[in-house]
Amino acid sequence: MSLITHIDGVPLYTTIAEATLWGRQYNLTGYHTHNVLGQVGYMGGTNHADIVAAMRLGVVNPIQPAELRSTTNQSLPTQNTSSSGGGGY
Repeated sequence: MSLITHIDGVPLYTTIAEATLWGRQYNLTGYHTHNVLGQVGYMGGTNHADIVAAMRLGVVNPIQPAELRSTTNQSLPTQNTSSSGGGGY
C-alpha cells in the first residue's frame, strides 16, 4: 500500500483501491479525498465522523494477504469523491 500520511490516526493513500480496501475492514464504503502539500490522497469511508465511529468498534473484516496484493493491479469503481482540505473533515 502507498501510504501518504495519517490524519487523525486514519491512513491517507495514493489510490482509491487502497483506501476502500482499508475502509472495508471497518464495514465502511466509499472514500473521500484530502489534499496534503499539493498531493491528492484517498481515505476510506465517505466522511471522517463515520470513520472515527467505525474505528472505535475495531476491525470486523481483516484484510487478507491476497487482497493486499490485488490492490496494486486493480482499480475499484468510483463511489464518492467528496473532498476536504488537509486535516479538515
